[in-house]
Amino acid sequence: MNKNTSKLENVLILQGGGSLGAYECGVFKTLAKHNLNFDVIVGTSIGAINASIIAGSVSDDPSKSLEEFWLELSETITTFYPEQAKPFFSTLFATVWGNPNVVNPIYGIPNPWTFAMTKPYVYDNLPLKKTLSNFVNFEKLNEHSSSRLIVSSVDIQKGKSVIFDNKKEKIDVDHIIASAGFPFYGVSWTIKDNQYLWDGSLLSNTPLREAIDASPICDKKVYIVSLFPRKHMELPKNMSESWHRARDIMHTDKTEHNVRMSKIISRYLTLLKKMHNILEDSQLTPKNNEKFKELQSEYDKLASQRGAIIQEIIRIERQEESHFLLEDADFSQSKIKHLIKQGEVDAENVLSKFA
Repeated sequence: MNKNTSKLENVLILQGGGSLGAYECGVFKTLAKHNLNFDVIVGTSIGAINASIIAGSVSDDPSKSLEEFWLELSETITTFYPEQAKPFFSTLFATVWGNPNVVNPIYGIPNPWTFAMTKPYVYDNLPLKKTLSNFVNFEKLNEHSSSRLIVSSVDIQKGKSVIFDNKKEKIDVDHIIASAGFPFYGVSWTIKDNQYLWDGSLLSNTPLREAIDASPICDKKVYIVSLFPRKHMELPKNMSESWHRARDIMHTDKTEHNVRMSKIISRYLTLLKKMHNILEDSQLTPKNNEKFKELQSEYDKLASQRGAIIQEIIRIERQEESHFLLEDADFSQSKIKHLIKQGEVDAENVLSKFA
């Protein structure tokens, strides 16, 4: 069997989730502190933004660059507002005036949403493109990065996933931004390689499948950062909380099927290997020996191209602290700092269980 069992890849999966991506920054700070290096980093939406900084940081300390990036995105307008009021007013200001480092309303202020029924999008992402360019060295990302970067987006017209991989093509800032055009918040699409692209989370917010397809021969140890809680036992009390919980369920980690299929494929391949070895050692008739040789190449291809299994999944999951529907649009500095710290603590607690 041609499967290379000596290679075990460390894989980091980063979800989309707007400002909640600051939590991923905190998680990565802890992972870096524990000297965990990743062979493959896969991200979608804000997870693609974070992944690109980790893989191609302008500095030698990606965790520091990532934190600086998030502090750059944060807004201080609501600094002196009461803590409970900050999420609402931070979102309100972003809706009307945008965020100078993230998005601009392209139809003017004070109320860009009046155009929502007649225009396909409300905000352009040029500010985020400029900000990201200050934190990612794309030459390093494409030529010298120790990590394979994979980001996912969606072809609007064909409704299918579009994957960009720095081991297969040179990735630029437009490839990354293409993964983060979230239509439900009115953010523009990106035109890249003659394709109109939206946020990759529309098809899959936990792009584990992309990691498996990228290197199907290598077994994997996977770290998944989950921004949307799977379990929340308290039932919604109003429509806003119902929408909030539905949003969580839509974007939560749904990778169990991929893990189950990986294990099933592994069992099939093990069975095929045993049957192959028995036939190889048997005295076959000339006719059957010819048939065996015909099947040999197909067996070798199957064994080498689909031999990987997911040996372990480590999940680091953010827990809900409020039911604010637009929490992923809250870029207040206090919220960003809180999410970073929350990610650090949660990651430390999870890793301590595997020590």
